[in-house]
This record gives sequence, C-alpha cells and structure tokens, in this order.
Amino acid sequence: MIPIDDTPLVRDGNVLILAYDHGLEHGPVDFEAVPESADPERIFETATHPAVTSIAVQKGVAEAYYPSYADDVTLLAKLNGTSNLWMGEPDSAVNWSVDYAAELGADAIGFTLYGGSNNEIEMAEEFRDAHETAREYDLPVVMWSYPRGQGLKNDTKPGTIAYAAREALELGADVAKVKYPGSKEAMETTVRMAGPTKVVMSGGSKTTDREFLESVKAVMDAGGNGLAVGRNVWQRENPTRILDALEQVIFEGASVDAALAEADD
Repeated sequence: MIPIDDTPLVRDGNVLILAYDHGLEHGPVDFEAVPESADPERIFETATHPAVTSIAVQKGVAEAYYPSYADDVTLLAKLNGTSNLWMGEPDSAVNWSVDYAAELGADAIGFTLYGGSNNEIEMAEEFRDAHETAREYDLPVVMWSYPRGQGLKNDTKPGTIAYAAREALELGADVAKVKYPGSKEAMETTVRMAGPTKVVMSGGSKTTDREFLESVKAVMDAGGNGLAVGRNVWQRENPTRILDALEQVIFEGASVDAALAEADD
C-alpha cells in the first residue's frame, strides 16, 4: 500500500473513475442506445467534469485521444482486457506495459483479476509484475476485482464480493473496484475486509437515476470511497446531469433527493 490521497486519482479522499474500456470488453452493443458514445472524444470531454477523478481506457484509445486532453483529465491506464468474443474460462490479456503507460503520461493503472477462474494464478502473477513496476513510478494501482469462473455458482453474493475486496488488499491494490453486494450492511463488511484499500463500486448496467444514486449513496454511507462507472454515465443523453448529482453524493455527502435537486438547478 502507498498513500494515494495526494495523487490525481483521488479528490478529498474519494474516487470517481469514468470507465471507458467497454468497446473492447463488450463491443459495439454498449453504444447502441446512445450512438454518440462510440466516439471516444465525447467521453474524454465528459471526463473533464470536476467530479471525475480519472478516465480508464485501453491503450489504443489512450494513444489516440489522451495527448489532446492531458491538461484536462487524469489517465488511468487499463492494462488488461479481453473481448466478449472470447468464450473460454475468464481471462484477460495484458495489452500494454506499465512502462509504456507511464511514458504516455498515465497517473494510475488498472488491472482486472478474476478470482476463482481457472486462470487466477496466471492473472495474479501478471498483476504482481504490473503492481511492482507501478511502484517504481509511484502510480496508484486499481484492481477490477471480479470473482468469476466455473468454480463460482454466484459471483454477486455478499461473501464473494467481500472476498474480492480482501483479495485486492492482500495482493497490494490501492483501490478495489467491486460489484455492489446488495445492501449497506453487506457493503460495510466488504469495506472492512479491504482494510486500508479504498473500495469503489462498479457502476454496472444502466439503471434509473434514483436507483443508481441510491446504490452509490449506500456505498458511501457504508464507508466506501466512490465509484468506477461507465454505462450509467455515458449511456445517458445528458451525462453532465448525472455527474453533477454524483459529485454531490460522493464528494459533498448529499442525500439522493438533494443531489437530484442540485443537478436540476
């Protein structure tokens, strides 16, 4: 663990990562509802919102778009990822090195680990190499900690998600991105298992504004540190409005009603 509160990844102790690695992980289907969202420049513009503490992208998008936004956004280099065309046991290709990410100007790195997959051991060793190289550059490390694989009957039950947070701590991640375990009480356990590792909720599939904000509020009330979100922001016609509300909930401690009212002003 390293202190990361003074890094660009964190604002007032909390984190809001705008994730945009979906083009690789999910494919064009994620852009169908809002066709403009397929344009990375639109998402980089969205990431200039003051609530966003970093934008997480794969190598090609970073190379093509980050240089034009280097003064306006914080780059989180998502090092690994695999297309939805892959049909095998959960795994994730390492697509760029920490050295190259640092050369490009990354302020943090992200790495997926599928705990419980038949490929977990290999992925954990790849994470070790990325983690230790990131330390040479003083870069924060965010783990997408997603238990998944044929050995897991239910990857969303509270105990499994708490285990995911603990795995992130044990392997040295500074931030653990985990799924919402379904309740504030379960999230409190997840946060406790993570120790000093910051816990952020995965945004998941698009829901209504209120449903989404209520889950984020539950995370914050449970001692969590924010959110890593993609579709619940850029699949909206007006992503600025939901980011205004998220800023109130995550950084100002506002209620959902107050956040929605502030966003509508």
